[in-house]
Amino acid sequence: MILTDYLSLIPSQHKDKPNFIAMTTADVAPYEKIQNVLTDIPNLYDVDLAIGSQLDIIGEWVGISRRVATPLVGVYFEWDGLALVGWDSGTWMGEFDSASGLNNLPDDSYRLLIKTKIAANSWNGSITMAYDIWETIFTSSYIIIQDNQDMTMTVGISGDKLGAVDQALLTGGYIPLKPMGVAVAYYAITIASGALFGWDTSTAALSGWDSGQWALEI
Repeated sequence: MILTDYLSLIPSQHKDKPNFIAMTTADVAPYEKIQNVLTDIPNLYDVDLAIGSQLDIIGEWVGISRRVATPLVGVYFEWDGLALVGWDSGTWMGEFDSASGLNNLPDDSYRLLIKTKIAANSWNGSITMAYDIWETIFTSSYIIIQDNQDMTMTVGISGDKLGAVDQALLTGGYIPLKPMGVAVAYYAITIASGALFGWDTSTAALSGWDSGQWALEI
């Protein structure tokens, strides 16, 4: 209930008494605020809506920290730098970030990491489920997994261009979409948004001449 709902319950003999209305408002308003906070708690800790310290608490539940063990280097935005750290890719250096590398993930990257960890916690290790997980979390990009039959796998990523932080998380092993004991030989990504080049194929993820683009190995 909101404050007006409570005030509407005042009987007619008191509705025209301003002091009584003011006293009732002062008594009830704090409880209305408490109700609003309690109502908002599910949204505050929804992984899609949470920010800042709220995401940190979700990360504790899931088992993944915002702070990476090894600083992510080469991810800060640069003027006239490589395309990987320009507009729509590089991340701004925060007030307390180290100049040598990013230790604490920004909310957007941390949210993706939390979602991936949640999915990985229930992953059965199959390639099929890895595709399903990726498509659920990275809704605007595609993953192509090649089993090299030697306990290594090659991973292609196309669609929307990956930002510098997401690339560093991939190569640093922070996005856990590989079976235990299997190594990733390398990641092949697109330099710009679009499909990777592939022979005799035409899909959103792979395409041929004049459409698909050569991969960047990271």
